[in-house]
Amino acid sequence: MKVACIQLSSNDNYERNSDQVIYLIKMAIKKKADLIITPETTSIMTSNKKRLFEYSFSMKQDPLIKKIKNISKKNKKWILIGSLPIKGNNKLKNRSIMINPKGNIEKYYDKISMFDAKISKNENYSESRTFSPGNKLKYVNLPWGRMGLTICFDLRFPEIFRNLSKKNLNFISVPSAFTKITGKKHWLTLLKARAIENFCYIFAPNQTGKNTKNRETYGHSVIISPDGKILKIKKKGSGVIYANINPSLPHKLRKIIPSNKIFNA
Repeated sequence: MKVACIQLSSNDNYERNSDQVIYLIKMAIKKKADLIITPETTSIMTSNKKRLFEYSFSMKQDPLIKKIKNISKKNKKWILIGSLPIKGNNKLKNRSIMINPKGNIEKYYDKISMFDAKISKNENYSESRTFSPGNKLKYVNLPWGRMGLTICFDLRFPEIFRNLSKKNLNFISVPSAFTKITGKKHWLTLLKARAIENFCYIFAPNQTGKNTKNRETYGHSVIISPDGKILKIKKKGSGVIYANINPSLPHKLRKIIPSNKIFNA
């Protein structure tokens, strides 16, 4: 199994972002990736709420979803759109969308953990003002094993990953727009911890660079083995990383060290 994680530098230009991710998806297909994953907020990153709503759509109407569905069907690929803003009732959903090789939506996951944090004087996030949280853990059955779905800030909640790992997962996706400030301190450490705690591969495509006037993301998209080894990493700039995966490794490690048992205190 060959996995591709795409690193983007999305901004407030929906068309530009869409063209960029389509180009990189096609590049990953040429490299014969079996599973392709994009970062959080693939289509748009903006501090302008009006513009965000203008370029947010329902899943049926989203132009980027339609394009990626066609690509998936034509090339018979599994493609996980790390997340898009999807219109709900009054607020948006931060939604991760898995498209199968038939060009259909196999499963989707709405981000549970809202990023409400004051990082610095210039960086203050209140995701819950714009987005409504999901309330269900989700996983998807792939030909190579089972993959849990998470998004960015979920990474800081080990209980989410442990409850997902009860589903006998092989992999967990963590598409993100992790900030540069917190990324330097915590990104790789947390990802390695989640991999080791649950003996799962971690696929973590991230946004990178200056996305808005006051937001800069960390990059360092990474693929991590179930024992915490970094298999591939891209520190900065847009592009794609690849890794060949052994889907049976998580189960082998769990037999050697049965630390993923759930105990009730």
